[in-house]
Amino acid sequence: MPIPESGNLAQLLLEQSPACTWAVNLKGIFQQFYGDPTAIFGKPAKDLARRAVTEALPQDQARTWIERFSRAFHGETVSLRESTRDSVWNVSVFPVRVDGEILYAGALAREISEWSNAEHDLRQTVLGALKSQEFERKMASKFLHDTVGQNLTALGLQLDLVRMDLESPAPEACQRIEEVQKVLGTIMEDVREYSYRLNPSTVERAGLRSALDRLLSHLRIRFSGSIRLNLDPSLKLDPVVAPALFHIAQEAVENALRHAGCSSIEIAVKSTRNCPTLEVRDNGRGFDAADLAAGRRGLGLLSMEHYAAQAGLTLSIVSGRDSGTTVHAAHVGRE
Repeated sequence: MPIPESGNLAQLLLEQSPACTWAVNLKGIFQQFYGDPTAIFGKPAKDLARRAVTEALPQDQARTWIERFSRAFHGETVSLRESTRDSVWNVSVFPVRVDGEILYAGALAREISEWSNAEHDLRQTVLGALKSQEFERKMASKFLHDTVGQNLTALGLQLDLVRMDLESPAPEACQRIEEVQKVLGTIMEDVREYSYRLNPSTVERAGLRSALDRLLSHLRIRFSGSIRLNLDPSLKLDPVVAPALFHIAQEAVENALRHAGCSSIEIAVKSTRNCPTLEVRDNGRGFDAADLAAGRRGLGLLSMEHYAAQAGLTLSIVSGRDSGTTVHAAHVGRE
């Protein structure tokens, strides 16, 4: 049996590989395809090759891929994940150089459905751990509020009684007691604040508006940009939904502060067709949403998914590298 030459062997490897590869030139025109791109683009190679991306794909899909190819033309290698109805694909988009000059954006896609299933199981394990952690935080918060806080309050009252008893016979002792009470007051405030951070029960006690106002007052200490809250005052929220919306808003804002480099954050809670919805928007550095599926899902996003699932909410994230990020949560099937 004749052994193919290296060039022919490379051709055979590309044609028979389970992966799919293709390239786009500087004008945004699909070049040669190896393998079937139907699962990724919804069209076979014969309907894509030698056609402009903007002509071959629907507008939104074309815009997304043009952005990815543009990043490759600027020398960046992009790793992402594409999910279809029946399969999941890892995709790498990378620069292709000719004599040192980037003339093409290449792409390699490989199906990883089995790995995705295993990852899903792992995510469920992480979410279970988050749920357990949430319970422990609530218990610790309850202990601090109900036991430590109340005992400190009782101690303060006892010191008041002692100070009144000693006011005439020992005024100097009263002054010392006042100093102790000041320290005790500081400790009590620290306990209340830490209890709140562990379990922001303000949502249950005073409502979502008060909880978000307090969240924003803390954020303004760390963030010099603009923070706005727009909450419909006539909106009535289910006691299960309100805490979930608060937690999602909290995680979304924290992600914006840590990663987006934004100068503006807006939180909006409103009713759409009798359905409460939450939107958290920032004007910072966005991202390709497919990056989230490519192993870049931090605990912040997992926490948002956890709280959304608990309250029966859908969670969506819309982002672009030049248009900021919007986190959206609403009731399943009701918006």
